[in-house]
Amino acid sequence: MSDQKYLKEQREQIDDIDNQILELLQRRNRVVQDVIQTKVEKQLPVFVAGREQEKTEAFRQKAEERGIDPDWAEDFLRMVMASSRAAQSAKTFPRSTEEPKHILYVGGEGGMGSLYRKFTENSEHIAYSLDKSNWYQLDEMAPKLDMVIVTVPINVTEDVIRRLSPKLKPDTILADFTSNKSKPLQVMLDAHPGPVVGLHPMHGPSVPNLSKQLMVFCSGRDSEKADWFKEQCKLWGMRVIDAEPEKHDHVMNLVQGLRHFVALLHGSFMKQYDLNPEEMLEYSSPIYRAELMMTGRIFAQDAELYADIVFANKERRDLLLAFFNHQKKLMEMVEADDKKGFIKEFESVTDFFGSFASQALKESGYLINRLADRFS
Repeated sequence: MSDQKYLKEQREQIDDIDNQILELLQRRNRVVQDVIQTKVEKQLPVFVAGREQEKTEAFRQKAEERGIDPDWAEDFLRMVMASSRAAQSAKTFPRSTEEPKHILYVGGEGGMGSLYRKFTENSEHIAYSLDKSNWYQLDEMAPKLDMVIVTVPINVTEDVIRRLSPKLKPDTILADFTSNKSKPLQVMLDAHPGPVVGLHPMHGPSVPNLSKQLMVFCSGRDSEKADWFKEQCKLWGMRVIDAEPEKHDHVMNLVQGLRHFVALLHGSFMKQYDLNPEEMLEYSSPIYRAELMMTGRIFAQDAELYADIVFANKERRDLLLAFFNHQKKLMEMVEADDKKGFIKEFESVTDFFGSFASQALKESGYLINRLADRFS
């Protein structure tokens, strides 16, 4: 017998409550529009970490008082706040300077160049784009420029810097967006007598907005003259950190070079053994589904871009070779059926990771559960 007869009244109540929730969200969005206008007028950033954390903690407490799972309530609130930030990111942003700055993006028609040109223009600065097709316009643009950001593929960045620099005014800030910082920063210092700063936006061009994204600043020469751009990044809602270029590159060798190569190794092995990813999903636990998705997203992107990242410098290539040599040691355990050796190595790595392992278990569990809820 259908349950419709017994649950009709309760389902109608639930439908009515759901409609009320949508109406409340609609009202909230109208208030958000007023917030956007005020932030623009008062030069306030899109994302304020302290305010969001305070609101989240208070919301969790109120949920618990009402017998509602506080973790679920926090998820709901964060989705609502993310929607609000996205709405703010589609509008005009406050500007970090009294007068608009003139910013040139070299490679401005590419993914990252296009993204930052849009946010620059939405902040009422004046953005220019320079590519092969309009390089002849550089002489006309150069006298106006307060800042030039080179956002071209890694393998041509240094040549572009050398070609570009003689055209710039001595007080123009020269910057780059590459994921390597030491070498491009040195090339900029050698080629340009004025202010120099290395930038690394730690995200791809497909992000819907810059809120909560990370921008790394590496000092070059007179880098404080680019503080207004740092403030502009904060007004866009970005997190900003300062880093030494050598330290940055050392970490990036692992974060980018090794991880991307391991993704290639994973995908290449699947191809070799005809392990079709769509078929594997049918047999995957939520955790392997997450790993497979992180591997698969790499192959939805440009091969040449990832080749440039993996083979960016000798230190990165040396790290890969060291990785393979280390792997040989672990292979000996498999060849010798050395279960005790495996356990010993596993436990030593556990000690190395320390309390981070618990943090990783908690955060990855959250991601895996959300992924399973949405797509399984």
